[in-house]
Amino acid sequence: MKIFKFNHKILLLCALVLITVMSCNNKNQEKMNKENTTGLFPKGDQLPNEWFTGNAFLSPLVAKDKNNEFSAGAVTFEIGARTNWHIHPKGQVLIVTEGSGFYQEKGKPAQIIKKGDVVNIPENVEHWHGASDKTSMTHIAITNFKEDVQVTWLKPVTDEEFNQVNNEQ
Repeated sequence: MKIFKFNHKILLLCALVLITVMSCNNKNQEKMNKENTTGLFPKGDQLPNEWFTGNAFLSPLVAKDKNNEFSAGAVTFEIGARTNWHIHPKGQVLIVTEGSGFYQEKGKPAQIIKKGDVVNIPENVEHWHGASDKTSMTHIAITNFKEDVQVTWLKPVTDEEFNQVNNEQ
């Protein structure tokens, strides 16, 4: 009888440990899912709706400082998310790390951009970029400063403009 009680206690203890470990793993997995979408960098904080349509997130990587006249960040665009039209007074470079989406300069056809693509945006060129209506996209944005300005935000890309780009592809 003593052996049965002893085994029962061990079984109960093992069950409690297993439940605790599984609970911790589930919470850690939920946290990782919220924080990480690219496998490279955390998803980051949601960007303001005044500059973006849809859900876009920024994970800062490098800030402007005495050594760097630029900033860099990983930007994640959920399906349908995109920037407003905007310009950079000293240009920008985009390096697509996940998914696919679009880059479009004002007055020109949109270009599909996908994982592995690099887009070199000249200074003062009005443009937008973001995910498509079917896929998400993450890119690293390296943005130069001219004095203390790195971007001038303009009007939103309309649903009509966005839908036209998606329908043409």
